[in-house]
Order: sequence, then structure tokens, then C-alpha cells
Amino acid sequence: MKVLSISTDRKLFEDGSTVLSRSLEYAKKMDELHIVVFTTSQKSKAESKKVGSNLFLYPTNSISKLFYIFDAIKIGSQIIGNWKLKIGNLSDAVLSTQDPFETGFVGTRLKKRFGLPLQIQIHTDFFSSHFKNSILNLARIFLSKIVIAKADGIRVVADFLKESLVKHFPKTKNIIEILPVFVDIEKISNTLPKRGLNQEFPKFKFIILMASRLAKEKRIDIALKAFKNVLIKFPHSGLVIAGSGEQKRALENMVIKLRLENNVVFVGWQKDLVPLYKSADLFLVTSEYEGYGMTLMEAGASGCPIVTTSVGIAKTGLFINGQNSLVCRICDTGCISAGILDIISDNSKRELFKHKMQDSIKSIAISKEKYAEKYVSLLKKLLND
Repeated sequence: MKVLSISTDRKLFEDGSTVLSRSLEYAKKMDELHIVVFTTSQKSKAESKKVGSNLFLYPTNSISKLFYIFDAIKIGSQIIGNWKLKIGNLSDAVLSTQDPFETGFVGTRLKKRFGLPLQIQIHTDFFSSHFKNSILNLARIFLSKIVIAKADGIRVVADFLKESLVKHFPKTKNIIEILPVFVDIEKISNTLPKRGLNQEFPKFKFIILMASRLAKEKRIDIALKAFKNVLIKFPHSGLVIAGSGEQKRALENMVIKLRLENNVVFVGWQKDLVPLYKSADLFLVTSEYEGYGMTLMEAGASGCPIVTTSVGIAKTGLFINGQNSLVCRICDTGCISAGILDIISDNSKRELFKHKMQDSIKSIAISKEKYAEKYVSLLKKLLND
């Protein structure tokens, strides 16, 4: 089976990245895996390359984001055209796209041109009212209606996404498969960090960790407001924020405005978050929406107690409010503050949440090999339908 995937994940070009490692596992179970990645020539120095024996990566290196779709269609057409020249037919070829938006539209154009089966992957809860917070996202919702109508198979990362999808697009009921994002639970459990946040920031007696893009929908402004309330009772607490994004300057200004400079630290994007999870006292998520929320799984598997808004996987039965985590309504600053204070002041609850969540996550964990088999089987199914 030959697979052409359209992606936005630029970490595919980083040696040793999780997404590259995962793609290599998928490629082992295929004849060829080709991935076209949206990139701009100004920011990316990536070049097309072959990784391993049968994984091929292609950056679009577009002059601007406006040309992503055009350039990806061009590169994808060349790849599929070469397949056709070599073997004369495309009976074992499949298309897969990372989302039902821009990459999905590329998939529909290639499907129309070459007649290949198309799988659309959905990682984002774009049905959330909070997703409609920009003109771009409103345009994406409109585009998704066109893309989803052309899909032969749809992979979602959580059951609530399937329920929402069927509600909005009833005809998709029989083509949706659920496959969560892979998290290497065994690797996380076995990791022994050499240095942690307590060594980096010894002045903090209790460390709260956040790890995400610094984007509007992550609502880190809500976290800062909640944290200010926490400091009234526990002034020696610290909030460590790992991540980068367009909101960094605004958030730094907010820290100054709220007079939190001595207690809030931005440490930038981190390649390996496990040492941070394992040395933090609490992991905090304040997002408006998530498709899955991989950091919640990673933090839980690391044994870090969690306070989160009801987003992504926190909306499923894996997260039980008051038993293995504390789950708040979106933008509920009071609940978030109270939850953090509860965890800080109750050591027995911290230990309970730590072990209960680890047990819950381990009960659903599968190996990297088995996950790759499931992932590839969804694509192979399209060839047989």
C-alpha cells in the first residue's frame, strides 16, 4: 500500500521528534509513505528527503501561507503521477489528510484528479462554540462541510468527536473510526529525569506547570487570573509555562499588569516535557477546546496531579472529577483557583490523584507496534471498501 499524507506538522523535519518516530513506524507497515508538509520558505529551511527505507518528506516551502494549498496539490500530483508511471495503476494507493480544513481540501482535489480513496483525520473539536473565535476558523468550518462530504473514511481521536460529527453530518456514521493519539505510556513511566523544575526554580515551594502553544484558545490569561488568587494564600507558589506562540508578548504584559513577575516563568518550547511533568506538583490546562489533549495524557502518565477545563480527553470517562482529577467548566476562574488551592493544601488528594490517574491511563495503554497496526489498518480498509 502506498500512502500520500498532507500535514501541517513541521516537526517531521526534526531528527528524533515524536511525530517523525511515529511516522517511521507507520511506514514500516506500508510499501511507501509520502508526507507533504505545509511550510513557508521564509521560516523553513527544510528540504525534501527520504528517511529510512520508505518514508518520504516534502516541504511545500511556499512563498506565503496563501499558497499552501496550491503548492501541496502540485507536489501531491507529482508524487501520484510518478506512482502511475511506475506501476500503471493506483489500485493500492490511499490519501490521508491531517484535518478537514486546508489539508483536507488538498485531499479532495487530489481525490478528484486521481480517483483515490480519501481519509480525513479530525483532531480538533471544531464543533465547539469557542472554535468560532476568528474569521479564519469560521472559514474552516465552511470548508469542512465540503471536505467531509468527499471523505471515504474519517478517523477521529475521541468518542465525543464522533458523536458531534454524526450529529452535524449524519451520513458519516458508517465511515467514522475512533483512534486516539498515541502516547508512549511505557516510555513515560520508565523515564527517570536527571534534573527537574524544583532544581531550576528552588524559590518555588509548589510548582504548577502548563505546556501548550501560547494561543488565544488556550486561555492562559484565565490561568494567570486564577493563579493570582492562589498566591494570596500560597505566595511561594510558581507557575511555569512551557510553550511558544503569538500570544507570548501579550501574556508577558499581563504578568506585569497582575504583578506576577516573581512567580510566573516562561521557559519556551521544550522538546521533552516528561522531566517537567515528573517534577511539577500540578499540571494545569485552561483551554477553550482541544481535539484530544495529549499533554493531559502525558502528565497523567507521569504522575502529575491535574486541574483542567472540560476539553478533549477530559470530557471522556477516563477523567473523573474529584476521583483522579479536578475538571472545571471552560473559563471558570473560580473553579480553577479553588481546584489548585485544594491540591496544594491536601497532600493525600495529590497522592490519590497521582496513582488513580496513572492506573486509569495504564489500563488503556497499547504498545507502539499495536498502535501502528491499528493506524495502518484504517487506511487499508479504504482499499477493500
